[in-house]
Amino acid sequence: MLRLLYALALLVLTYSCNADRDPQSRPTDASTAQTVRVVTDSLDAERPQAPDELFGALFRTVQMEQVFADGKTFVDMIPKQSAAAIMAAYEEERRSENFDLQTFVERYFDPPASPDSGFTTNGERSITDHINTLWPVLTRQAGSDEGSAGSLIVLPEDYVVPGGRFREVYYWDSYFTLLGLAAAGRDGLVRSMVTNFAYQIDELGFIPNGNRTYYLTRSQPPFFGLMVEVLAGLEGEAVYTEFMPQLEAEHAFWMQGEAEVSSNNRAVEHVVWLADSTVLNRYYDAGDRPRAESYREDVLTIRESGRDSQLVARHLRSGAESGWDFSARWFADGTNIATIITTDIIPPDLNALLYKLETLIAEHTELIPEKEAWTRRAERRRAAINAYLYSDATKWYEDLNWTSGQHTGYLTLAGVYPLFVGAAPDDRAAAVARRIETDFLAPGGLRTSLKATGQQWDAPNGWPPLQWMAYAGLRDYGHDALAQTIRSRWMDNNERVYANVDKMVEKYNVEDITLEAGGGEYPVQDGFGWSNGVYLPMATESGRREEMD
Repeated sequence: MLRLLYALALLVLTYSCNADRDPQSRPTDASTAQTVRVVTDSLDAERPQAPDELFGALFRTVQMEQVFADGKTFVDMIPKQSAAAIMAAYEEERRSENFDLQTFVERYFDPPASPDSGFTTNGERSITDHINTLWPVLTRQAGSDEGSAGSLIVLPEDYVVPGGRFREVYYWDSYFTLLGLAAAGRDGLVRSMVTNFAYQIDELGFIPNGNRTYYLTRSQPPFFGLMVEVLAGLEGEAVYTEFMPQLEAEHAFWMQGEAEVSSNNRAVEHVVWLADSTVLNRYYDAGDRPRAESYREDVLTIRESGRDSQLVARHLRSGAESGWDFSARWFADGTNIATIITTDIIPPDLNALLYKLETLIAEHTELIPEKEAWTRRAERRRAAINAYLYSDATKWYEDLNWTSGQHTGYLTLAGVYPLFVGAAPDDRAAAVARRIETDFLAPGGLRTSLKATGQQWDAPNGWPPLQWMAYAGLRDYGHDALAQTIRSRWMDNNERVYANVDKMVEKYNVEDITLEAGGGEYPVQDGFGWSNGVYLPMATESGRREEMD
């Protein structure tokens, strides 16, 4: 049933998208928008419920009383009985004088699945050997039956998880993991991962944040096109034709609402109207309740804010969709998460990725009229990125608050995305390179922002995906010396930490390389998929690094 509904949604959305590619022919037919809404509402009705919906009062009590230190633990646990049976037992037992909440949870839920790999760290391995030994440890097998009772969404092919508390596959993480798998010669896993994401588009209409039911209200930065590009580099150009339906469906998901926006209705879901036929995109989670996996944190933030609870919840969830959960780039005051305004912001990273998706479709669509239409769409977005998201004052690609029409003034490495996808003119790429060298470059790599806020996506932390995109983007624009400096400092930082703790971790302190990274809603995680995935291609790119000791 879900696949049938999806097919209808795709048909309607593709019609709308095709008609809208030419600026002279934006559709205004309200019936089309209504049909899309009805179909997507039906899709929502078919989706499985998340743990906060299934377990209501029990869920809220477990999370608010911190039965588990990490709020993600409970939502990943596997119920031993149906939700109805567990809730009936809870209503009966909780009134007992001797009721113990933790004992009840342990009786009715199994711990989150943690496959025993038998893996132990070994300081005698080189960092490259460590990473290559770790791939099987981070790989989960297709067809697990955990999802039949728990929150996991079962996928048809094997996949690589990040590691630590992240027991499922994550959308944008996986692109960087694929880079490492390709560098390691694990072509079969690259195909399996891409196939899994295509499957989610087919079954769900989009790629969720991760394959958990509590992620079904949001996606993550749209790297699917870049994943297909990695696979095409291994298998050939036919890969684009194979996955073209999913590439177009991915685009349709992010552009849903485009036919409805106007000067009088400026934002619908991910789409924001700017002028005439010019639209750009924002992060937007369809949910308006606290995140299941961070319920207590969100409730406390909402209380502190004193603002409308549903509005703040949506801003928090939308910040999670960005992958930057959290950075002060989303905060109205640049300091306090209680002022979060994610959906008010048009970010350069998201729009650069959608430009890349549009160019990939344009380059590999076979019909000439379609190719020309997609090319016009991509060029329109490229022009809008450079018109609206580049600041002459700071010489940087900045977030734009569309409600005020002003740049936020908060500079982050999101500003390198236009270089990574080739959307920046040469002179602006040169200006970005100069600011990277003077402001962002630190002893251990690139700082994520220029302000230390205690949030994990700010200084002094450096994150693997941002190092890779800055390195690759600068290299592509001919700023090779700076690119190599970033690469060398980042890899040295990885190697120093590995020598000390025999681990690859999720993020690194780039300012004081004697310290660990910090901040965020959970401890620093080890594993780690995208750290491994960035290190290997940096280490193996011909002519870009001397042979490691």
